[in-house]
Amino acid sequence: MTDHWHQPLRHIKGGELTEDTMQTSGMRRLEAVSGKTVGSEKVWMGETHVGPATNSGDHHHGEAETAIYIKSGHPVFVFADGDKEIRLETGPGDYIFVPPYVPHREENPGEEDAVVIIARSSQEGIVVNLPSLWAEVSQED
Repeated sequence: MTDHWHQPLRHIKGGELTEDTMQTSGMRRLEAVSGKTVGSEKVWMGETHVGPATNSGDHHHGEAETAIYIKSGHPVFVFADGDKEIRLETGPGDYIFVPPYVPHREENPGEEDAVVIIARSSQEGIVVNLPSLWAEVSQED
């Protein structure tokens, strides 16, 4: 029987992040905390890099809520609101919340890498790549 009061803390050094997670075109996801890496049961955490003048593909994160902290660069988060495309321009120190199943993409119009820290309400890095922001999203993806 596992003693939940005496579990060791896990230290994941910056150089130990792995790319062994779901990827989306135009970005590089690195996994730090997950069911695979540390045995987490309710959270996934990592970082994403989007190079200069690059856009990610459109995607969503299934049933997971996603919280994003902008570490560096000025990424733009794009999502559809009805028939309108909404663009959220961000900078270092800003946060973004992405509700479950919301199609979106990250764009980096700047001249430096955009790096963001991501936390999700799932121990797995759920990523569903889509053909567009207006693609039908099934709640069962």
